[in-house]
Amino acid sequence: MKAAEAAALAEKIRTAVRAAVVGREVAVDQILVGLLADGHLLLEDMPGLGKTLMAKSFAAALGLDFQRVQFTADLLPHDITGAEILDPRSGGFVFRPGPIFTNVLLADEINRAPPKVQSALLESMQEYQVTSERTTYPLPRPFLVLATENPIELEGTYALPEAQVDRFLLRLRVGYPTVDEERTILARRRTRKTENADVLPVTNREAFLELQHSVEEIELESSVAEYLIDLVRATRADPRAEVGASPRGSLALQKLVRARALLLGRDYVLPDDVKALALPALAHRIVVKPEPWIRGVRGEDVVRNALEKLAVPKTR
Repeated sequence: MKAAEAAALAEKIRTAVRAAVVGREVAVDQILVGLLADGHLLLEDMPGLGKTLMAKSFAAALGLDFQRVQFTADLLPHDITGAEILDPRSGGFVFRPGPIFTNVLLADEINRAPPKVQSALLESMQEYQVTSERTTYPLPRPFLVLATENPIELEGTYALPEAQVDRFLLRLRVGYPTVDEERTILARRRTRKTENADVLPVTNREAFLELQHSVEEIELESSVAEYLIDLVRATRADPRAEVGASPRGSLALQKLVRARALLLGRDYVLPDDVKALALPALAHRIVVKPEPWIRGVRGEDVVRNALEKLAVPKTR
């Protein structure tokens, strides 16, 4: 698919999602870029800001299968992945797939489940497969996890392991709507007279897979590639960082900037693409040392510092 065709399809997807989601243009664009880059997304923000609505709306607009799992303290791994059960007709065990066998999985309030359950997702998120007993079952493609997390409620929650957080291509925040956007939200609810907002599909699984494959054709000039590498390495050199972004972060950012260029109708990447996605792609991969952390320094500050210090390369 050519860049111009991809940009036109992306605009149709945005328009379909806007039938349910009001405003939040930056978040909507970042989610679309993350899905196109074939990555898993972590939506971290306050309750009631539409994180679940966004996930459902994108799945509907893309024409993909969707499953939602509400994570709770009593959830077990096989509740997600599936398990071997006894078939009374054959007398043997058969595998019953869990909700993870879908295209878009919404892991709602993922930090409410214990680490054993969270780790059950690791193989699926990285290898696109589920292992039960001695048998491995491939997951359908695309397979995309959209996880939500409440950053302020700590009682009855479990911090996500660093290894799992690193599997998310993007961590982003939705943010509160503006006054005009909130007026529109309320007006739309009065008009449709129901809680549910219908989002019509504008593409299908095959077309979306083709759109994902088109990302591989986007050119990344050597100067922009070096800028990306220098940015990631600068997070490791920051004295406030105990752990900087890993090569997985470099690969993630490379996928994202190529996807952003495609959605904007370009067949090449600009430094602006790197600057636009550096924070949501890298900040959650950085572990800040205890003393700076107490003073309020976060991964976002480390990435911003690297962006300010690095010279932006000139491109065509």
